[in-house]
Amino acid sequence: MKRRFGLDIQVRFGDTDALGHINNATYATYAELGRVEFVRALGLPPGGFILARLALDYRKQVRLGERVRVETWVERVGNSSITMRQEVVADDELAVEVEAVAVWFDYGTNMPVRVPDEARRVFEEWRESQ
Repeated sequence: MKRRFGLDIQVRFGDTDALGHINNATYATYAELGRVEFVRALGLPPGGFILARLALDYRKQVRLGERVRVETWVERVGNSSITMRQEVVADDELAVEVEAVAVWFDYGTNMPVRVPDEARRVFEEWRESQ
C-alpha cells in the first residue's frame, strides 16, 4: 500500500545556483520541510527525535519555475529510530530520492531512547509496504 504525505514546495530564486538550477544543498532543506510537516500532520510533538543520517540521490536537474513536491513516508520503525524515505518530484518527474534516519532522543541524558509506543503506532500506519 502506498501511503505518502505530500508537501508542495515554493521554489525561490535564492534556491538556484549560478547554473540556473536548484542548488544541491537546497534539497536537504526541502526534505527537512517535508519531514517536519509530516510529523506535524501526524500530531506528534516536535523535537522528539534528531536526524542521524541523510542520504540524497540526485536523478534530475530542477530549474526555477518547475512545480516541486516532496513526498514522505516511513520505511522502517526500529527500536529508537525511524527510517523515512522521501522523493522530491519536479513537474511530475523524480528529481531526488532521500533516505533520512531519525533517532528518538532524550535531550536530558543526551542519549537515544526507545520510540514511544504511541509514536511507534502512528509511524507504523505510514509505513509503506514493499
